[in-house]
Amino acid sequence: MSDRHESDPTTESQLFLQHRVAQFGKVAGLAGLAFWVFNGTGHLYLGGVAALFSPSMNFHLLGAASLLAIWALCGRRPRSRLFVQVVEGTGLVGSSVGYGLMGSHLPVMVLRPDLIVILAMSFGMMIRAVFVPSPAVRTAVLTALVGVPVVVGNQIGVHRESFAVLQDLVPFPLSLGVMVESVVWWTLTVAVCAVTSRTLYGLRREVREARQLGQYLLEEKLGEGGMGVVYRARHAMLRRPTAVKLLPADKSSESTIARFEREVRLTARLAHPNTVTVYDYGRTPEGVFYYAMELLEGANLREVVEVGGALPPARVVHVLEQVAASLVEAHGIGLIHRDIKPANILLCELAGSPDVAKVVDFGLVKEVDRGGDTSLTTAGTLAGTPLYMAPEAITAPESVDARSDLYALGAVGYYALVGADVFTGRSVVEVCGHHLHSEPVPPSERTDARVPADLEALLLACLAKAPADRPDGARDLRHRLRACEDFGRWTDEAAREWWGCHRADLEGRRRSATASVSGRSLVVDFAGRGDASTPHDSLSVTGTAPPGRGWPIRDVKG
Repeated sequence: MSDRHESDPTTESQLFLQHRVAQFGKVAGLAGLAFWVFNGTGHLYLGGVAALFSPSMNFHLLGAASLLAIWALCGRRPRSRLFVQVVEGTGLVGSSVGYGLMGSHLPVMVLRPDLIVILAMSFGMMIRAVFVPSPAVRTAVLTALVGVPVVVGNQIGVHRESFAVLQDLVPFPLSLGVMVESVVWWTLTVAVCAVTSRTLYGLRREVREARQLGQYLLEEKLGEGGMGVVYRARHAMLRRPTAVKLLPADKSSESTIARFEREVRLTARLAHPNTVTVYDYGRTPEGVFYYAMELLEGANLREVVEVGGALPPARVVHVLEQVAASLVEAHGIGLIHRDIKPANILLCELAGSPDVAKVVDFGLVKEVDRGGDTSLTTAGTLAGTPLYMAPEAITAPESVDARSDLYALGAVGYYALVGADVFTGRSVVEVCGHHLHSEPVPPSERTDARVPADLEALLLACLAKAPADRPDGARDLRHRLRACEDFGRWTDEAAREWWGCHRADLEGRRRSATASVSGRSLVVDFAGRGDASTPHDSLSVTGTAPPGRGWPIRDVKG
């Protein structure tokens, strides 16, 4: 591993280095200043004001001031790497000159001042090696330069009369002994500091490289599900905020890898502004599959409803119309999402618009023109989220088409308008039974707010049991949503006001909330039902499925 230069030339790396250098100058400088005040108090007591400004005290102040200058010059606005390195080097050498000359003017009493100075400076440089990220070569050179004034100061001090008493205790020239002692001690200091820097600098590079996926550097974990982990990241050169979804090698199997790569390929075919944009994908040498997509700052629809309550009709139409526009493109090229739900609809601010809807997570997409085989689920399995699953997705998963997405979107609109799901139950089986046999209660009967008749009729039409009774397609649904205008349109001003009131609550909730069980997607194996040797379903909507009624889960997806 080369120590010649910092391998990560990013702004973040430079700011981190500057911050560490400034903090070291601050801590070391304030510590030196504190000792100056402590010694000054003794000098005032013993020798008065004149003793406070003795040469040793003045040089002590020079050493502390040189370190504080590093803090002052590097602790504010961003500086270039060269500027930081020059200031650090100059400040450290300046402090070494000050403390070296201080030691040369200290009287020989109980302790040898040359040892006091060399011990203090060695300790300070070792702290610097730990605190400031630096290649070993730079640390060695800088430490050697700092040692020159220390050794010279010791030689100046040893020729003073106060050192003569020590000459009688040794059989060799004292100046030669102090010189050898100082050089050997500082050589060891250089070696220890260089090894320390090399070790810590290398560990930091290893950590950074472990977070590097191609041109993307992972920064913060945003979420995790059965199909991978999502991180906030940035492109090393473009500085573009990015969300990276990866599938760790220890969770990879032939089927999950195929589904993951297929999700990337299918999502990359979509270009609508209301669909998440995929930038790139790849595989690391360690076998980690990943793809990069646009980073969306905001909240998903479930979070929005849980924090702010049911949405006004105008906002419901505003969101549904955007999702329908995304589905128009997807359905037009033969892709069925199969997992439309509030958690997969993100509301964010883009291009100055505060309530832009983005459809995400195409992990369960089905390609209609290729039939059911490309769904990558075995025969007799059900894929999706029970709360938003169309009846035909339960009884005949291989027959789902674009109208199944419209059913899910109708359930999403119902949830947003009422603040509660269309159907609930004690288990997945019960919820699916409602989708098959129960008629939804009209939204107007479940909320005190006014529900426009045309919007209610449209949502109930989407929730029709028979696909033929639903809107003809996403384009038709979008056209009918636009016709629902008797309650006005949702404006940017209203959206900004809502976000201004609830943004802090959403951010706090996201930091502390755990994954909601009812929001998960799953793949259920029908073939395993009734087999006593097969484990029962552990994922229910509001509780655990009763024995004998559970469906074994093959895969759970967040």
